[in-house]
Amino acid sequence: MQHPGLGDAAPAHIDVRLVPAALTGWIVTAAGIVWPVGRALALGSVALVAGAALLCWATRTGARLRRIGAGLVACGVVGAGFGLAIGLRAEAVARHPLTAAFGTTAPVTVTPTESPQSLGRGRLMFRASLQRAGADETSGRVVVFARASDFGDVMVGQPVRFSARITRPTRHDLTVAVLNAAGRPTMGRAGTIQRAAHAVRSRFAAAVRDVLPADQAAALPALVLGDTSALNTDTAGEFRAAGMTHLTAVSGANVTIVCAAVLFCARLIGRRTAVLAAAIALVAFVIVVQPTASVLRAAVMGAIALLGILSSRRRQAIPALSATILILLAVAPQLAVDVGFALSAVATAALVVIAPAWSRRLVARGCPKPLAEALAVAAAAHLVTAPLVAGISGRFSLVAPAANIAVAPVIAPITVLGSAAALLCVGWPAGAQLLIRFTGPELWWVLGVARWAGGLPGATIPMPEGVPGVAIVGAVAVFGFVLWRWRPFRIATGVAALAAVAWLFSG
Repeated sequence: MQHPGLGDAAPAHIDVRLVPAALTGWIVTAAGIVWPVGRALALGSVALVAGAALLCWATRTGARLRRIGAGLVACGVVGAGFGLAIGLRAEAVARHPLTAAFGTTAPVTVTPTESPQSLGRGRLMFRASLQRAGADETSGRVVVFARASDFGDVMVGQPVRFSARITRPTRHDLTVAVLNAAGRPTMGRAGTIQRAAHAVRSRFAAAVRDVLPADQAAALPALVLGDTSALNTDTAGEFRAAGMTHLTAVSGANVTIVCAAVLFCARLIGRRTAVLAAAIALVAFVIVVQPTASVLRAAVMGAIALLGILSSRRRQAIPALSATILILLAVAPQLAVDVGFALSAVATAALVVIAPAWSRRLVARGCPKPLAEALAVAAAAHLVTAPLVAGISGRFSLVAPAANIAVAPVIAPITVLGSAAALLCVGWPAGAQLLIRFTGPELWWVLGVARWAGGLPGATIPMPEGVPGVAIVGAVAVFGFVLWRWRPFRIATGVAALAAVAWLFSG
């Protein structure tokens, strides 16, 4: 469950044979969603398979060319399959019966697939699965905008019927329509599993409010379960400026920490029992925190790793990540254009490929191993995710690496104690409150770092949103990465960093 090779004395071999196939599936799926080119890409992939197969046949004595040809055949097969699948899916969305109702108002029934997110000014939004439109049964992904006073109590999996104005979706993500709710809804009954998950979240939030100060009580559900409903705008702004927003969106790190804590019991209960317990904890955790893009990615990757442990076969992270991408894009192709999924995938790849090498170099130069690993992880994750974050938010955080290094030691205790407390809230509230009290000092530290880092002058700098922001920050990152081997560049960068720190403290 941990990233292999981080801080090891010798670099571990990285198996990248599945990477081209995963990238091909991702690119073809994303292109087929944004543009109507799925079938064309499928035909092009078939031509690639034919050409690669001919190359393999013509170079029977060239082992290197045969390996290249085999790789191209694999990419072509994946591209053909994903291209045809997304082409059919995109055509189904374009020809959905609801498209004829754009601009009209009609009664609809939907089932939310995520908790409502506040938009401010008494409005909220949530994604849902369409069940009925008018008198007809139908299906499809929709986005709902509504008044918080009417829809604030909606839970995942609970059917909701209301009157809505149906409009065309503004994003290319396989959404069939945008529904603007009008009037009060009629609530149905959610399934047993969804009601149990909602009860855990509600009881946990209530227990936290009874034990911790207001600011910490708002932060703990966000850090443990991704429930940001109680975070005020000031705290949320401080987390954004400090580059710590990812901590309030449950990610693969949370999944890894929970499963690793359960697997730690292997010394007491045996390997097979520990793996079974970790699998149960994995499923329960995903249900309670809700299957967002990063959680799905980490959950499938964790399941692959657990199977590897159970079968006594070593699984490297990059093959597991590549297999995860292929599996999830086959089941949920909309993830190909989901920014959260992209952030999670590239951050995981950076922690496996880049961070271990940087950690070894720091240790070789006399840096203590724990500090070297923390620095390498924070720097690698920030390097690869900064372009995407800049493109999304239009800001680039200068303090994110330092802030994340500062809070890294307390995130695991918060996650383990908070998750255990959320579980105990169901049957032993007093025990849950005791565990919650132990998270107080860690939460105080996290909030203090966010407040200090986010309040520094020049903590963030503006960037163009969208592709220009991604291109600018990405070019700077690549430029710095390439020149880092040049000693004068490292010296100049160090001097600039010290000058920036001195200026920040003097301000």
